[in-house]
Amino acid sequence: MLEITPVPALTRAIAILDFIAQHGPCSAAEIIETLALPKSSAYLLFAELKKQRLITIDRNNNYCLWTRLVEFAGHALQRMDIRDIARPPLTRLMQQTNLLCHLGILEGGHACYILKLESAATISVRSHEGKSLSLYRSGIGKCLLAWQQPEEQERIISGLRFVAVTPTSLRNADALRTELARIRRQGWSFDNGEDYPDVRCVAAPIFNARQQLVAAISLVGTRLDIDDDKRDYLAGQAIACARDISRLLGWRSPAEKHAS
Repeated sequence: MLEITPVPALTRAIAILDFIAQHGPCSAAEIIETLALPKSSAYLLFAELKKQRLITIDRNNNYCLWTRLVEFAGHALQRMDIRDIARPPLTRLMQQTNLLCHLGILEGGHACYILKLESAATISVRSHEGKSLSLYRSGIGKCLLAWQQPEEQERIISGLRFVAVTPTSLRNADALRTELARIRRQGWSFDNGEDYPDVRCVAAPIFNARQQLVAAISLVGTRLDIDDDKRDYLAGQAIACARDISRLLGWRSPAEKHAS
């Protein structure tokens, strides 16, 4: 039974859309019975939602969501600033770990920072919002590259010029491919002093409602801050934060989708 509200027609319309979104194409009888809707008003709502292109009827005479909802979603996504969405969870991560935090994106085949959060205990690292970074010597860069489509990933790798600036830097495309496969398996990336010898970083991916990679976050510290004993724990913290941000963008895990 739906909760009585000051605008019952709107509440019922939203409930219908939500029900179809959760269950896929549904018959009118199924929707009416499950939501306990009055039949007369339910059919008026179906007709109006169909007129507004919010739902349609498929060849099995079931109701399903329709094109105007896609239009709404597209307009909303265009106006979403991922920095505003990511800032609260990333701030909590920075406060919990006392480490430098970054948010980065892949833009035109290059990775760059779009948000930097420093705590009082943050080490001094030469980074700033807007800074470009290596796709094979940084945690965020490797993370962003790992979840690209295979064709795009290979296109980007083929254009890289490998320069070993520290003893742990990846030296060739094959080494990078092996590293990217490992990152996909474990769900996070690690910069083991590959760009700056004494700086380590763990990074985790952010996905949107369409399961597409949109950004990555990282925790940055010294070798003492992110030593071998702390690394996996901090990676777990980064993954949890990245998932919180992903959920704000509409992403759901397979388990959450199944439960709904």
